Amino acid sequence: MRQGSPGDSAPREPAPGDPALPNPFVHELHLSRLQQVKFCLLGVLLAPIRVLLAFIILFLLWPFAWLQVAGLTEEQLQEPITGWRKTVCHNGVLGLSRLLFFLLGFLRIRVRGQRASRLQAPVLVAAPHSTFFDPIVLLPCDLPKVVSRAENLSVPVIGALLRFNQAILVSRNDPASRRRVVEEVRRRATSGGKWPQVLFFPEGTCSNKKALLKFKPGAFIAGVPVQPVLIRYPNSLDTTSWAWRGPGVLKVLWLTASQPCSIVDVEFLPVYQPSPEESRDPTLYANNVQRVMAQLSPGCVDTGAEPGRSRMISQEEFARQLQLLDPQTVAGAFSYFQQDSSGLVDFRDVALALAALDGGRSLEDLTHLAFELFAEEQAEGSGRLLYQDGFSTILHLLLGSPRPAAMTLHAELCQAGPSHGLSLDQFQNFSLRDLLYGKLFSTYLRPPHTPRGTSQVPDASSPQSPSALANGTLQAPKQKED
Repeated sequence: MRQGSPGDSAPREPAPGDPALPNPFVHELHLSRLQQVKFCLLGVLLAPIRVLLAFIILFLLWPFAWLQVAGLTEEQLQEPITGWRKTVCHNGVLGLSRLLFFLLGFLRIRVRGQRASRLQAPVLVAAPHSTFFDPIVLLPCDLPKVVSRAENLSVPVIGALLRFNQAILVSRNDPASRRRVVEEVRRRATSGGKWPQVLFFPEGTCSNKKALLKFKPGAFIAGVPVQPVLIRYPNSLDTTSWAWRGPGVLKVLWLTASQPCSIVDVEFLPVYQPSPEESRDPTLYANNVQRVMAQLSPGCVDTGAEPGRSRMISQEEFARQLQLLDPQTVAGAFSYFQQDSSGLVDFRDVALALAALDGGRSLEDLTHLAFELFAEEQAEGSGRLLYQDGFSTILHLLLGSPRPAAMTLHAELCQAGPSHGLSLDQFQNFSLRDLLYGKLFSTYLRPPHTPRGTSQVPDASSPQSPSALANGTLQAPKQKED
C-alpha cells in the first residue's frame, strides 16, 4: 500500500539539456508492404463481420440496461440498485460486454495484481488513456460507476447504458453542474462501501501511450484512497491509439478489427493512501499519483503535458516534430514564436498555428482547440476558464493582435473582472459572433484550402514552398527581383 509523503511534488518541467520528450498527441502508424497487404485482406474479410456482430451485441445490451432502471423514480436512482435487478442485469451486461470486445478482436484480457475492495479504495484511476477501447478496463473492475457528459444520455443504447451504470453526469451547458458532480463524487466515495467504486480516466483526453498527461484533480477531490490501474496494449503493432494527430475513429476501428488477435493488459497497482497534505490539496494528490504510475509503466514517461499546460520545446525538437530539414527554414519558422529565456517555445503555440493553416478545419473546431490548448483547469471541479495570458496568446497567434490590447479586451469581456476567465461558450460567442472579431476570425483565418490527407507543413527542401507564420497566414516565397 503506497503512502503519500508531504514532500512529494508535481512532476518537474524538462530542462533545456534533457533529451527530447515524446509528443503525446501524435501517433504515426507506419505499415510495411506486407502489413498493408494483410490489412487489405483481413479488412475486407474479417473486419466487417466483426464490426457487424459487435453492433448486434451492442443493441442486445439495451434490454438488460433498460430492465435494471425500469419503473424506478429519480429519487430511487440516487441510491445503489440492489436485489434481482442488480444480479440479473449486471451479470447480463458484464457477459455481453466481454463478448462485444471479444468479437472486436480482444481475445485476451490479462489481469495482473488484485483489485481492491470498495472499502479499501472507493476510487479507481486508469491510465494511460489512449483509445475509445479503454472502457474494456470496466470488465475486470466489475463495471464500476463512471463520469460522463449529460449529452450522452440522448445517444441510442449509450444513454441506456449510462442510466444502467448510474453514471455521474456533467453538463457543459450548466455552470453549476461541475460543482454538483464534485459533491456527488464525494458522497459516493465517502459512503463507507455502500456505493460501488467510481472509475476515472484522470488525463481527460487520449494520448499515444508514450507519456502520461497531467492528471486532472476531479478523481482526487474526495481525498480518499485510490487504486491506480495501468492499461497496456502489448501488441506488435499499435492500431488502438487515437491521438490528436493520427488515425481517426473509423481507421482505428477498422485496423484493430483486422488484427487476428489483440491483447490488453490491466494491472492493479497497490492502493495509494493520501497524506494529510494530499487530502487537502487535490492537485498535489493527482500529481503524486501520476508520478507513481509513470514510474511503474515501462515505456511511458511522465511529461506533465496536457492540452491546457505548457510544454516547451527546443528548435531541434521543433524541426523534428514538423519534419523540417533545411536549417535556414527551421530557424526562420522557429523565430515566429515567442521564446523564453532558455530559447524554448511553447508547443501549444505551434499546434495552434498549424491548426489555423488547416483549411479543412471549421472555425468552431479551431476556436474549440484554441480554448482546450490554453484554458486552465479550476480547483473544486468548477470547469476550465481562459485567462488573460491564454486569451492574448490566441489572439496574437491567430490575428496578430498586440498582447496589451488583447488583455484589455479580455478584461472588458469578463464582466466579473479581469481576474476571472472566459468559459468555452463565452470565448466562442466572442470569436464567432462578435461584430468585429467574428468577421476577423471568419475572413482573416482562411488559408488556401489543402486536402486533409496532405501535410500542412511546408516542405523545407523546396525553396519555392511558402513558410507558415505564427498568426495563421502564409508568407509567399521571395522572387528573384525582391
